[in-house]
Amino acid sequence: MRAVPWLLIAALTLAAAGDAGQIRPRGRGGAGFRVRMATPADFDGKFHFCRVAFGGGSFRGSAWGVDFPRADVNLSIRLSELTRTDVAFDERGEPVHFVVRLTDEAIFHCPFLMMTEVGTLILADEEAARLRDYLLKGGFLWADDFWGFQAWRIWEHEIRKVLPAGEYPIVDLPRDHALFRSLFEVKRVPQIPSINFWAGTGGDTSEWGAESETPYARAILDREGRIIVLVTYNTDIGDSWEREGDDPRYFYEFSVEGYAFGLNAVVYAFTH
Repeated sequence: MRAVPWLLIAALTLAAAGDAGQIRPRGRGGAGFRVRMATPADFDGKFHFCRVAFGGGSFRGSAWGVDFPRADVNLSIRLSELTRTDVAFDERGEPVHFVVRLTDEAIFHCPFLMMTEVGTLILADEEAARLRDYLLKGGFLWADDFWGFQAWRIWEHEIRKVLPAGEYPIVDLPRDHALFRSLFEVKRVPQIPSINFWAGTGGDTSEWGAESETPYARAILDREGRIIVLVTYNTDIGDSWEREGDDPRYFYEFSVEGYAFGLNAVVYAFTH
């Protein structure tokens, strides 16, 4: 494991292994990136961040492309730095990350799927059926970055096409759950706002005011008790990866916790 001691700098209750020292936040991504739709032949046994492209309604936001591609790139880099995970890199030294549709055969090669702004989600019957197959075969879905009551109602309505409430309730993760200590000791669900909201409000974190003041980590479990759907609600953890290099204050206030939670989620998905 390469030592990345920047996690030890922040006054957080995280347990990270590393030598004394420091690494600075950096910017990644930009104009050189393109949407790369995955095919089964693209997978080589290494880690590839898989982001789900989906259709959506008009309630709020730009749906699946939020935080793309820098969040996908940066989390992959930090995963390679902080764990022994064999992350795929291209000839330019950039992580190889994919976009997938739920109807693509490629999803069954992704042990980890990311969806953002699921408060805009609309699932067709075929998509719901394929996602159900994926999850019940051992897959892991993380839904992030949606705020407020209406966004929750839309998300819950759509995920119930996949996993019925009677069989698969949505539960709040207790703080002693294995996900909170799979790599780092994470003692809270961080509320991470978009950098633009945070900067524009002078440091506020609740994007929908009193309606979204409490961040949640929720989950749907399989019959053995393993998380198959992770839900981070009233928080935008992906923005802490995407925007790590944009403002040092944002990095130290949000990215450290965001990476700790995110890497825990990926390690949990791989080991459970």
